[in-house]
Amino acid sequence: MAGWAKSLKWLTVGVGLMAASMVATAQEQLTEGKEYLRLQVPQAVESGAKIEVIEFYSYGCNHCRDLEEFLGPWMKKLPADVAFKRVPVAFQPAWVNLGKIYYTLEALGREDLTPKVFQAIHSANVKLFEEKVFFEWAGNNGLDAAKVQEMWGSFAVNSKMNRAKTLATNYSIDSVPILFVDGKFRIQPHLLKGSHKDVPAALDFLIVKARAERKK
Repeated sequence: MAGWAKSLKWLTVGVGLMAASMVATAQEQLTEGKEYLRLQVPQAVESGAKIEVIEFYSYGCNHCRDLEEFLGPWMKKLPADVAFKRVPVAFQPAWVNLGKIYYTLEALGREDLTPKVFQAIHSANVKLFEEKVFFEWAGNNGLDAAKVQEMWGSFAVNSKMNRAKTLATNYSIDSVPILFVDGKFRIQPHLLKGSHKDVPAALDFLIVKARAERKK
């Protein structure tokens, strides 16, 4: 029994060292100024004690759709001290209504429909930026049409759209998807070796970095 316990102890130590080695390797692969940028002027976060992760995106962006395959699963396993939020941008008129779609779904507690929104727009060519088309689509996906229309035109949704515009200006957003960690670190998929699939690992790395810097 003692021999088994001793073997288990060394196995645990070995696993720990391996994990540490993997973290160290990941850290070596992310270089400030290359794979990620530190903002010269950090932005204030709205997450309080939690580390804030923001994704600037649009449902109309095909690169944002591609990122969702990897970002979606990552979001479901957020550490307790991390807050994630999306901020829709409106580089073109149609994207304004796509942003309203996001905030409408968020208000109704149906952000889980995000993959279906991407699929409808990019794979089925559904013109969800048209109000009537979106309302019909929402009803076909189990939402109460009356509540959707009410929320769509609400003060709350319009206020969030205005706030999104302000945030995009503050962060100097000129393309999407772009992600920020704790108001100070910027990630763009194309700067990472594996592009979209490497974003979750990069976020994890910068969350650890932000957590350490908060303790200083």
